[in-house]
Amino acid sequence: MDSPNQAARSAEKELARMRTQFVERVTAENLTQLLEALVTDNVLNELEKERIQEMNQTRADKARDIIDTVKKKGEKACRIMISHLRTIDPTVSCQLGLSSGPSVRLGKKKKYF
Repeated sequence: MDSPNQAARSAEKELARMRTQFVERVTAENLTQLLEALVTDNVLNELEKERIQEMNQTRADKARDIIDTVKKKGEKACRIMISHLRTIDPTVSCQLGLSSGPSVRLGKKKKYF
């Protein structure tokens, strides 16, 4: 079984690995849904969401900013994002080769980050 440190590296590495293809494949609509889901689970706050939406002119820039912001928040944030991406866009998730790693509990209002 992986140690927590190995799991952390795994989730963060997975986001890093898929970054380029995610940027190329994700739709604007799915980015919006992903942002909302990340706010709901307190991975991002409203100000971070607004910054990502307002400071990035293109869909690709928004996608990059989301991944970069979530990666900075650590392993659990990365796992939550991956889980949401699997739910929001299973086709792109499959194309990105996202593993079905340990699940996280979603929808809680408790702040972890």
